Amino acid sequence: MLINGLAIMAACMLAGTFLGDMLGLMLGLKGANVGGVGFAMLFLILVTNKLKDKKLFSKAAESGVLFWSSFYIPVVVAMAAIQNVQAALKGGMAALLAGVLGTVFCFLLVKPLSSLGGKQEPLPQFAE
Repeated sequence: MLINGLAIMAACMLAGTFLGDMLGLMLGLKGANVGGVGFAMLFLILVTNKLKDKKLFSKAAESGVLFWSSFYIPVVVAMAAIQNVQAALKGGMAALLAGVLGTVFCFLLVKPLSSLGGKQEPLPQFAE
């Protein structure tokens, strides 16, 4: 059911936020969440793949994750994108260079990483 998919996403978000907060503390960044959204997405991928492999992930739960992720992922990514933009710009050229180089590097990795997975069926579409 849809609520199971939401529960999985919520658990992954809580775990990712906790890990990001702990990483921020370990790096000495008071009150900063370092990579929490990324950890949450990684946890979501790992958990759903593990549940699919063990045949414990129902079609209803899968559709729940797909449904809520259509709202969740864009909102969370947008929220993460605006965090500390002013502080990064005040940080000078090093912060700007790190952001630009990181983005370019990630764009360059899309094709090689997508070829590693091989051909698979596309994700199921939502019923309208």
